[in-house]
Amino acid sequence: MAAWLLLTALSAALGLFASAGKMKIVEEPNTFGLNNPFLPQTNRLQPKMSPSAVSGPAHLFRLAGKCFSFMESTYKYEFCPFHNVTQHEQTFRWNAYSGILGIWHEWEIDNNTFVGMWMREGDSCETKSRQTKVHLVCGKSNKLAYVSEPSTCVYSLTFETPLVCHPHSLLVYPTLTEALQRKWDEAEQLLYDELITDQGYRKILKEIFEEAGLLKAAEENEAEKQSKKITLEFETVETCSKEYKQLSEEIKKLKVLLHRHGIAYKGNSAGNTSVEYISHQLATAVASVLNRSKDDKHLHGDTGVWNYTV
Repeated sequence: MAAWLLLTALSAALGLFASAGKMKIVEEPNTFGLNNPFLPQTNRLQPKMSPSAVSGPAHLFRLAGKCFSFMESTYKYEFCPFHNVTQHEQTFRWNAYSGILGIWHEWEIDNNTFVGMWMREGDSCETKSRQTKVHLVCGKSNKLAYVSEPSTCVYSLTFETPLVCHPHSLLVYPTLTEALQRKWDEAEQLLYDELITDQGYRKILKEIFEEAGLLKAAEENEAEKQSKKITLEFETVETCSKEYKQLSEEIKKLKVLLHRHGIAYKGNSAGNTSVEYISHQLATAVASVLNRSKDDKHLHGDTGVWNYTV
């Protein structure tokens, strides 16, 4: 009986050791990088905006929903067409970087051709946001081939794909609706007939691309609005001529007003006959008149200074 009890105790002990050998030690959650699911939500990748709608050549739409990666030194770059570009540091540092280098925003267009995809509004970088331009080049397969940072927080990616090997694969005109194509044709004719300037033509094209969803309309700040008010360039020859005529009439009126009050008009050393220069002379004249005596006979019956509207 004693031998049986001893045997039972030994068997139980051996079973315990055997089960101990099979125990799995659960590792602590990996907290490397900012994109780790175990970190608080506030520390994960958080885009500042949603991606723009898929646009451009229809044959590139098949790339949407896919991602392509590229290793450069200790960093892994991931490009998801029509979505975003991200960067992940492949080290065991406790604060290894993972971040967004840009979110799909708009195309870059030059000479009727799509020349790049702009990913903007990435993670903050000092006073600005990171952004990336993706160049599409012909290749045997879809792959991210090259990554660089030409300037601080502005990245450049080269994406190879057989989808752009055809010489017409990146033309803008075929991607537009018939209505927008007609609008473009009309602009071409107006430019040919010299009824609009190059600047006016470029503005029409920009409006067409924005309407098609290929470009994003930028909000003007106050400085840009003021700059437009004083620009010397005009969209059409007709507008230019009309503005010139109005300015000429204003200058004539100002000269008459100066002459009426006995103030000789002389151009400055640069021969300045601008409205601003003559207006300055007029302001000086008005100040001089206001400083004179109210009994000045020169002013009797002359109310032009007070009622004249330029």
